[in-house]
Amino acid sequence: MSTSSSSYGSSSIRAAGSGFAASGRFTRPAQLDPALVEHLSGGVDPQQLSEISHTTAASLLDRVHHTQDPQTVERVLTLVEHEGVDLVAELWSGGDPDSLPGVLWRLYMLRTWMRRNRESISRLWRIGEPVAGASSAIAGVDQAPNAEDIARTADSILSGAFVGDFAVAMERASAFCAVISAGLVAEARRRQERDAELGGAGSDRIVSSGAAHLLKTARSLHSTSKDFKAGARLWREGRLE
Repeated sequence: MSTSSSSYGSSSIRAAGSGFAASGRFTRPAQLDPALVEHLSGGVDPQQLSEISHTTAASLLDRVHHTQDPQTVERVLTLVEHEGVDLVAELWSGGDPDSLPGVLWRLYMLRTWMRRNRESISRLWRIGEPVAGASSAIAGVDQAPNAEDIARTADSILSGAFVGDFAVAMERASAFCAVISAGLVAEARRRQERDAELGGAGSDRIVSSGAAHLLKTARSLHSTSKDFKAGARLWREGRLE
């Protein structure tokens, strides 16, 4: 499998802020009120949008927690790929990382990123797991996961947020990001070592650029890991809204 820097992210992960960004265009989510869609299409006051963001996030979470119907859980789990991300992004992507809509947005983007890059991420896990300490156990992933293991983990983290303990799901997400971040740092160091062995100004610039990209993505994931961990603490304190 190729180990180029693009394997680890640029099309599916944004190395800034929340860390994740899905690519492509999608249709409108059916779960959201059509009247709300019309209202948004005409523009909405930022304060109103913030209120809508918090209300829809809390309502979706509450609905699934109370029904736990398998079909409802499946629809919510596959919201992004089957029903759309554009309006959900407009509602939730601007949410602060210490808010419920902000955390849900990051959980959805984590799942999307993990499933789209499962091969590369399984390799990064094997690199990062030995140096990540207890994080691998918290994430609930085998030491040597394959691509399908990564996809199943992505689903179980997100579904766990809706039908299990929300704080535990965020702690698993935090731990997973920490391990992959460690894998990216280790891979970047390998490239830097190879750069030193190869020598030559031209090759130095190419390899160093690839290592820099990996380190940038690692920093983004590390920041997202901290966001999830903080969100878990706020949820347990009853302060994640």
